[in-house]
This record gives sequence, C-alpha cells and structure tokens, in this order.
Amino acid sequence: MNEEKINMAEEVKPPVSFIEQIIIDDIEAGKNGGRIHTRFPPEPNGYLHIGHAKAICLDFGMAQKYGGKCNLRFDDTNPVKEDVEYIDSIKEDIKWLGFDWEDREYYASDYFGKLYDFAVDLIKRGLAYIDDQPADIISSQKGTPSQPGIESPYRNRSVSESLSLFERMNKGEFDEGSRVLRAKIDMTSPNMQMRDPIIYRIIKSAHHRTGEIWKVYPMYDFAHGQSDYFEGITHSLCTLEFEVHRPLYDWLVDQLKTNDYRPRQIEFNRLNLTYTMMSKRKLLELVQESKVSGWDDPRMPTLCGLRRRGYTPGSIRKFVDLIGYTKVEAINDVSLLEHAVREDLNICAPRVFAVLNPLKVIITNYPEGKTENVELINNPEDESMGKREIPFSREVFIEQDDFMENPPHKFFRLAPGMEVRLKGAYIVKCTGYKKDESGDIIEIYCNYDPTTKSGESGSERKVKGTLHWVSAPHAVDAEVRLYDRLFNHDDPAGQKDDDYRSFLNPGSLKILKHCKVEPSLVSASPLDKFQFQRLGYFCVDYDSTKEHLVFNRTVSLKDTWAKIHK
Repeated sequence: MNEEKINMAEEVKPPVSFIEQIIIDDIEAGKNGGRIHTRFPPEPNGYLHIGHAKAICLDFGMAQKYGGKCNLRFDDTNPVKEDVEYIDSIKEDIKWLGFDWEDREYYASDYFGKLYDFAVDLIKRGLAYIDDQPADIISSQKGTPSQPGIESPYRNRSVSESLSLFERMNKGEFDEGSRVLRAKIDMTSPNMQMRDPIIYRIIKSAHHRTGEIWKVYPMYDFAHGQSDYFEGITHSLCTLEFEVHRPLYDWLVDQLKTNDYRPRQIEFNRLNLTYTMMSKRKLLELVQESKVSGWDDPRMPTLCGLRRRGYTPGSIRKFVDLIGYTKVEAINDVSLLEHAVREDLNICAPRVFAVLNPLKVIITNYPEGKTENVELINNPEDESMGKREIPFSREVFIEQDDFMENPPHKFFRLAPGMEVRLKGAYIVKCTGYKKDESGDIIEIYCNYDPTTKSGESGSERKVKGTLHWVSAPHAVDAEVRLYDRLFNHDDPAGQKDDDYRSFLNPGSLKILKHCKVEPSLVSASPLDKFQFQRLGYFCVDYDSTKEHLVFNRTVSLKDTWAKIHK
C-alpha cells in the first residue's frame, strides 16, 4: 500500500504556474493571434549556471508546450565584458538541457542600427537629450523613492544640439563617460527607473561582431524591450528584479510601436540554492584565484560544472519543475536538487563494483590460479540494460570500512568469525587477518562456501551482510574525486559582514588515487555515469584515459550532509 502511494505521488503533475496561466488565458483570448513567442536573452559575459536553467526551461518549455517559438538572443551590448567563448558555451549548455532555438539565433547587435535610429527619433521628438554630467552626479540627482529627482541642467538642451552631440559621440570625438544620452520622462516619478534613465553611453572597445563601427552602445533597458518588439516576442519572461523596470520597458515600446502589438513582460522569482553562490562576479573571482579548477569545476553551480560532475539534463529539468515559478523570492534546499539527480541516475545508471579504499581479502580454500565469472544485473530498475559478467578469484579487494577487528553490536559486515556474502558470488567467513608494523590491517583471510554461489543451488542460504568487491588480479587502478558542497554555510551570498571565501568548505574535494574498479570500466568514456554499488553515483571525468581512469562523485546514495552538519 505504501509503495502504491509513493508511485501515485510521483505521477502527480506540478500545478500550473501563474505564468503558464497567463499564457493559457492569452491563447484563449486570441491575443497576438493566439501565437506564443518567447526568448532567452543571455549576456555573453560568463558561463551559465543553474539559475539560468530555470529561465531556459521556462522560455523554451512554454514555447514547446504551446506550439510556439523561442529565440536565442545574445544581449551583446557591452563589448568590454563579452567573449565568443561564452557564446559557444551558452549554446552548448542550452542544447545539453534538451532545447533548440532552430534557426532563431539573434544578437542585440543585429539591431544596433535600428536602435540608433530610434534614439535619434526620440531626440527629434523631444523625448531624449545629451547630458554632459558624470555618472556620479547624475546618480545623485535621481533622488530617493520618497523624494523627487533633480532635473539635469542639460534637460532642455535643444534638439539640434543633442542630435549633433549624439552623432559626434558615435564618431568617437568624446571620451568614455563624458556624455550620455538620457530619455526625458519624469524626474518626479515614484518609480526611479523612470527618472530620465540613461539609454546610451560611450564605449570605445571593439565589438566581437560589429568591430569598430559603433562608439556608442545602448543600455540593456533600451535594447531589451525594443529587441523583443523587433522579433515579435509575445511574452518577455524575466526575473523579479526587472519588475520595477517594466514601466520603462512599456514606455519605450510605446514610443516605437505602430499598432496594438506590444510584448508583455512577466516576472518570476530567481533560483537561489543553499550552500551555493550564484553571483557571476564572485564565481569569476573563485576561478581567477584558483579556489576552483575552472568554470567547469564539478563544485561550481555552472551548467558545464554540473555536467562534468555527472548531473543529467533530466534531473535539472525535474528540479526546476519541483520548485516552480512564483512571485516570492526564496532559497531552495540544494538537497532537493541532489534528490532529483539521484532519482534520474537510479533509473539510467548501470551498477558496477568499485573499491575506494582497498583492503585485500585472501580466500584461502579457493583454488590458486582459478578464475570464474559471476553474473550481475546492470540495473534492477531497467531490465533492458541486461547483465554482465565480471571475474572472481582467490584474492579480492573490499572496502577498509567493511572490516572491523572488534565490531560493535549490529555490525553486519566482515569481522573475525563473521560471514558475509560477496555480492553475486559466494558467502565467505573471516578466519584471520594480518597487520603491518604500524598495526594497520593489511590482509584478511577467509574461507568460502562453494555451495553458495549466487544464482546456483544452495545460494538461498542467507547472511545479513553483503559486500561489493573487485577481483585483485583483474582490478583496474583508478583515481576517484570525491566532490562535496563548495560552501559550508547554507547562505554564503547573504553574509554581508563576512568575506564569502571564509565559508569555503575545506573538504569539498578529496582525491583518492589508489582505488580499484572492475575491468569493464576500462572502456568507459568521459561523462559516462555509473552507480558504484553501496557508494554513490559517479561520472567519468574529462581527464580520464584507458591508462588512467578518473571518476567524479556526482552524489552519494543518500543525503548524509544533513546528518553530519545539522
């Protein structure tokens, strides 16, 4: 009965979000001809992290679900911070998550000419002007939410003078920061975004697509809404910090539009995770200071880092479905993400044997020189994955933790006089052990019962303990990297009075260099995923070769973090 309840719970679909309900209502009302067209507009100034995955799943997912389209549009309005490397990585990450923009790859720079012409039109209509004041003065004149701003002394500059200065700005005649173009809206507006926002600034760096053509570049708020309008976007989905920007978004589109069509901006809460840092700037600092090995370090929340660690696209999409979309900012427990990847890998990952801290067991009554194969199921959750055979011999490796000289009560592993089953093989009984000069146990001696081979007559005899193992003569050496959470504070980003670096977890990476794995893993390729039985889920690292196997721990079999750190 309990199992039935669990299965029923798993089949329950997540409730329709408020965003999806808006889309449904718009379709039923025939708005925009019933079409759905979204966009994902990343800045090509860094690698995508799991927070971006939430936006990707929403933008592409809603279009996919309701027969619409989703554009990929790079917001490349700041050539100082942008790089083609980031563009390539963003496209790879979106494809990896399972989404496709087809032939709709766009750039804000595609519209630089149109945006410039629109800015000129605003000047001509008395809705924009050139301000010669430095940025700090302009900022100080903005006022506060309860106090109106102060008008710039250049606010009533003549149209002809502003037009001339704007043209000269684009010719490179003035220094960066010496002049800006501001929209003329309302310096008394309760929304400070409407207090004559800057819409163009001077940047003299070459652009990765347009080269040296432009010396003035649009601000995000100016380029964003207009790009949506040019592309026919129906629903512009963005995170909550842009809610106060929406009146400006609408105002600018209203100055541009020629009919009733206008994109609709809808905001949702960001994805925040415990024990995780999402700030691009701080993640970059971790990379630059070698606190991590790079953007794809498996401890990073970047999509390339999660991919290298062994996370699956399906697990990330499932996690996003679980947390949903609301208007309330919250911090999600990272254990929910770890649960999602366990659920996914449990279904798709083959079971294999690996011993991380080897201890040799010699089965003294097993014939010397004999090798036999034992048959094991690759994945009990999926019979189509079949079975495999692995070698068994007189000497095997088990985990050091699976033997105790003086075990406590209810220790069901190996100890003097105790029996265990070597999974898929025989029941063995410990008859003795050997220590080195330091007192460390280096060998275990056992007898086996030849009538207890798994799957054969006599194998029904039961013992309480079952251990994984690897045949010593056939074992393959491997390096295993045990990754854990990068921070040991549940909210490192929220600790304003402390340096976030002080919360770095010193145990976030442990490297084991003398592990032993079954011989079938020699043929494994980078990013292949496995369950190391009794140990957790692991992924083949990019560094791995047939001569030097390297595995990353994706996640443990159970959430032990909460128990250890509560």
